[in-house]
Amino acid sequence: MLSWAVTFFVIALIAAVLGFSGVAGTAANIAWILAVVGLVLAVVFLISGRRTLP
Repeated sequence: MLSWAVTFFVIALIAAVLGFSGVAGTAANIAWILAVVGLVLAVVFLISGRRTLP
C-alpha cells in the first residue's frame, strides 16, 4: 500500500514539474489517501499480532 502511495507521489511530482496541475493534485490526493490507509492497516496488524490457534 505504501509503495503505491510513493508511486502516486512521484507521478504527482512529475506532473507538477510539467505543469499539469490537475493531474498533480489528483495524484497527490490519491497518494495521501493510500498512505493513510496503509499506515492505519499497519497499526491494526501490529496491534492484533499473530494469534495461535488452540
